[in-house]
Amino acid sequence: MAYERRLAALAWAWLAVVVSTTARLSSARFIVEKNSVTVLSPRSLRGHHKAAIANYGVPEYGGTLTGVVLYPSSDSDPKLATGCVPFGDKKKKFRSPSGRPVVLLVDRGGCYFALKTWHAQLAGAAAVLVADDADEPLLTMDSPEDNETPDMASLLANITVPSALVTKRFGDALRAAASKPESEEVVVRLDWRESMPHPDERVEYELWTNSNDECGARCEEQAAFVRAFRGHAQLLEKGGYVAFTPHYITWFCPEPFLGTPQCAAQCVNRGRYCAPDPEGDLGAGYDGKDVVVENLRQLCVHRAANATGRPWVWWDYVDDYHRRCSMEEDKYSKACAEGVVRSLGLPMDMIGKCMGDPEADAENEVLKNEQIVQVGHGTRGDVTILPTLVINNVQYRGKLESTAVLKAICAGFKESTEPHVCLTPGMETDECLDNNGGCWRDEKTNITACKDTYRGRICQCPVVDGIQYQGDGYTDCKAVGPARCAMDNGGCWMETRHGKTFSACSGSDLSGCKCPPGFKGNGFHCQDVDECSEKLACSCPHCSCKNNWGGFDCKCSGGLMYIKSEDTCIAKNMSALGWLVTALVVSCLAGAGVAGYVFYKYRLRRYMDSEIMAIMAQYMPLDNQHESQPLTTQETQQA
Repeated sequence: MAYERRLAALAWAWLAVVVSTTARLSSARFIVEKNSVTVLSPRSLRGHHKAAIANYGVPEYGGTLTGVVLYPSSDSDPKLATGCVPFGDKKKKFRSPSGRPVVLLVDRGGCYFALKTWHAQLAGAAAVLVADDADEPLLTMDSPEDNETPDMASLLANITVPSALVTKRFGDALRAAASKPESEEVVVRLDWRESMPHPDERVEYELWTNSNDECGARCEEQAAFVRAFRGHAQLLEKGGYVAFTPHYITWFCPEPFLGTPQCAAQCVNRGRYCAPDPEGDLGAGYDGKDVVVENLRQLCVHRAANATGRPWVWWDYVDDYHRRCSMEEDKYSKACAEGVVRSLGLPMDMIGKCMGDPEADAENEVLKNEQIVQVGHGTRGDVTILPTLVINNVQYRGKLESTAVLKAICAGFKESTEPHVCLTPGMETDECLDNNGGCWRDEKTNITACKDTYRGRICQCPVVDGIQYQGDGYTDCKAVGPARCAMDNGGCWMETRHGKTFSACSGSDLSGCKCPPGFKGNGFHCQDVDECSEKLACSCPHCSCKNNWGGFDCKCSGGLMYIKSEDTCIAKNMSALGWLVTALVVSCLAGAGVAGYVFYKYRLRRYMDSEIMAIMAQYMPLDNQHESQPLTTQETQQA
């Protein structure tokens, strides 16, 4: 009887705590996270609709799923329409006439949402839509609590298909279309690509968790997630791809209950920060305040790890603490925690200073901040349950499982900035493998404009070995810049014959192709010019022309020599008369040069001197004139 009274008192105290906390957070709100459902056929139903993402299973963040809607109605068993009973033999699976994946539509009511999804998954459904039975705003389908259905824990852990709630009106329309015999298939596309914000190349995410390891399946789920996700988390943080922050929920004790044993056992800093008793019994095991203190220590571990440039060490501490300092082994203590801190090389004094004095009647800066950020803001709703994952300020919906969470984080990167871990097989489908994604590709060099991303692909002309390609990415990409000729000759024509190579790509031109001298064409195709037949060269008297690839050979008859620049023939050896003529020409040229020099020196120079003196006389008095008597106009003209 005494034990029951203790439980009753504990329940009453925590009811007051919850009511008080709810009032404190009343200005915030719960956000229903949504995805898009687009009806592709029949034509009469085409359109876009919103659906509320369930808080279990694995939503395909960043992806899409196209399938055929089937409705499992049956006159023999009405429960099939709600999905509350298994859909027959396990070997019998739902199949669509066209072979597309099945999106099973079930009615709301009769059992837990998660149970409907589980039965649909066993029957081969790729996704589940639950039609609401009332005209109301969309709500989040949550998983049942452990105390409601203790046997649901293993079931929830194995749900891998996505599910969502749709409005009554939309559900009625889908049901009517899918129930018509011999009717056209109802094809829908479930789209989660915009369910997760992806504004830039870095993802910010936070995990609301708890150091308590005696809270049943929820605590086991958190511990298993930290253990499995630690490698991914540390890889992403070390690469600078993400910014991670852990958080811990705390409550406060209302003023009327500050002197009660309940608040004394479950709160620190005189009732300001509280956590439920791990076992639900104040007289046994650990107290709620032990949980608050360890939560505070883990927050300070993260701050100290950040200050030392190793924020990822938080994951090591939390995992090691759970393994080495569990409540079950009676090692949940300060001494054990400090042993883990020392083993990881973290500064003990910094952590201690951060934690402050939990016994003081004063605010704790770290825990106070946790209560503030617990309230929803912007696109993020209140954090009210554990565990809760928030990615890019949006609450993650679905199973807290390593691969599912990594996919959601990958969906938060701006397209084409995802780290390599997001583009590995099993994480996403390489869209460039199928017909090169419909993008441009150079068959000779296998250079492609298709760039695989987590959300699909983009067609973008690449940069290869420092050489930039430009174009639309779909039908055309060309190398540009000074070094472009090194890459497949810049896409221009080039050919080698008889040991001679000619190219239409010039390093002095930043773009474009131009056939070299001796060739004609558009630069992508060039052909030899026949200078001989087209009379473009070697057309002088005594000349004989022979065309070759890229040029021509011209010979002169009678021992004459061909001068290409003049297209003429001249004698190789000059006679005495020739030398005489040459000497006379040279003499004439020399005489002309001397005469020109004499003319300049005596005639032209003298003329220039007289002109200069005349100009200067207008501004400066001559030696034979008085400075005080300027020249008259007539005198100036005479001068």
